[in-house]
Amino acid sequence: MVTPSDFLTIALLVALEGLLSADNAMVLAVLVLGLPKAQQKKALRYGILGAFFFRTIATLTAVYLIKVGWVKILGAGYLMYLTYRHFGSGASAEERRAHKPAEPAFGLSAFWATVVKVELTDIVFAIDSILVAVAMSPKAWVVVTGGILGIIAMRLVIGKLLALVERYPPLVDGAFIIIGWVAVKLFIEYLNTAGYIHFEIPKVLSLGLIVVIFVVSYFYAVRQEGAQS
Repeated sequence: MVTPSDFLTIALLVALEGLLSADNAMVLAVLVLGLPKAQQKKALRYGILGAFFFRTIATLTAVYLIKVGWVKILGAGYLMYLTYRHFGSGASAEERRAHKPAEPAFGLSAFWATVVKVELTDIVFAIDSILVAVAMSPKAWVVVTGGILGIIAMRLVIGKLLALVERYPPLVDGAFIIIGWVAVKLFIEYLNTAGYIHFEIPKVLSLGLIVVIFVVSYFYAVRQEGAQS
């Protein structure tokens, strides 16, 4: 039965998705920078279409996902690998932040390999928002609708962030610091779920730290550009 509270819940889920996906949008924008400009939005579009499918399936099976600890540990490992590959390359700061051309991977062309990376990263970043959404409503259609509308809103934000990252390259480092932080958070959540530790990171603290990382990265990037001009 559809009730007015269902629509209120959907509105809250859209707002929640916007907040929890701020880091996701930043990272996805960085992932497509290696593609030609004409292909960047196309890669995001295909990657997010895949995210629609995944999030629908994940929402319907969220009750089981909560119990599967390896989902978070696998996600943490993937994000930590991305962080290590970025900062552990031995390249200079300018080389590290440069928009490197996308390369073929997974036996796919550079374009489709980037689409796969966008989908994998969105899947990992989506874990938190999916589990929170399921806790807010027992109705699958409410959760799926809120999640999909939230993704659409996030897609609009990515376009703005893409232009921002292209103008201020040091923001690339900020994005990968955010990736590393999310990896640590997922690892701590796994340890808590498995009973190895008995504390968890509050959502407000996690989101606040992401905002701080982004703001500090932004002002540092602006200052760097001013010093070079």
